[in-house]
Formats: sequence, structure tokens, C-alpha cells
Amino acid sequence: MTHDVIVLLAVLGVAGQVLAVVLLLVGLAWLVGLRGPGEWLRQAVEGYELWIVFLISSIATGGSLFFSEIAHFIPCELCWYQRICMYPLTIVTLLAALANDRRMCRYLLPLPVVGAGVSAYHLLVENGVVEQARACLISAPGGCATKWIEEFGYVTIPTLALTGFALCFAFLLLGALPAPSATVSRS
Repeated sequence: MTHDVIVLLAVLGVAGQVLAVVLLLVGLAWLVGLRGPGEWLRQAVEGYELWIVFLISSIATGGSLFFSEIAHFIPCELCWYQRICMYPLTIVTLLAALANDRRMCRYLLPLPVVGAGVSAYHLLVENGVVEQARACLISAPGGCATKWIEEFGYVTIPTLALTGFALCFAFLLLGALPAPSATVSRS
């Protein structure tokens, strides 16, 4: 069962990465003046941005709890920092979504930014590009460089976290922008 859940989380991670690439392409198209895909996306998710972030952060939170509590993987120091950035997103986006308070989107943006930075650093440590700190070595067996999972040849726990943070950032950014209906001029 544990392996099946790990594969499911890895598949969700790959699907999230595909979505993140699509969102990045839509954003780049927007920057060069091609507004159609961006407008369609904004209208499609308008009012649901916080719910989407709640869903993404809930899956990430549940996945991290699964890894530590069910699979018995010991979280390293960097994993804890990533959790510090992800777990509050779950609670706060649920409360903000229930209250329909889109203003929270802009205040929550730093959490996925910092979390993504920690995840990227964790990937560098995990792949031997950067030497792990001594604190990493005492925080978990093998330290922060331990690859507890490696599905599809590249999907590791920090890869999943980075994917979650990227998606949370993208949808929080969409929610922080003025609603498409608010940008339409009324005569």
C-alpha cells in the first residue's frame, strides 16, 4: 500500500508539473502581449483561486504527513522548513476561501516563495551540488541528502514540495490580481 500511495503522489506531482509549465507558458504569453489564454484562465478560475490553493496545499500537507507518519520517513531539517511554509497555507486558504476574502492571496504569496526557495536548495543538497550542513546530518538518517523516494527517475520529496509551492504561488498570484470583471470599463 505504501508504494502505491508514493506512486500516486508522484503521478500527482508530474501532473502538477505539467500544469505549472502550462501556467508558465500562459504567463509568458501574457507578458509578450498575447492576452487570450491568460484572460480565459483568469475567467475560468475566478473566485476559486483560494480553493485551488487549499486543495494543492492539502494534498502536499497530507503527503508529507503520510511520508512521516505512515511510511515512517524521518523528515530532515529542510523538510521541516518546507512544512513550515506549506502547512499554514492549508489552514489560512481554507478560512479565506470560506470567507471569500481574495485579499489574503497577496498576503500569503511569501509562503510559497520561501518554501520554493527551500525546496530548490534541498534539491541541490539532495543531488550533491551543494554540501549539506551539519544540522542536516543530525536531523535525519543520511541527512538532507537522503532520497526517501525517487519515482520516474527524478520525483523526490523536495521535487513534490517545489511543485506544490509553484502551483500555490501561481494561483495565489492569479487571486491577487484584480478580478477580470473589475478590469472591464463600464460606460
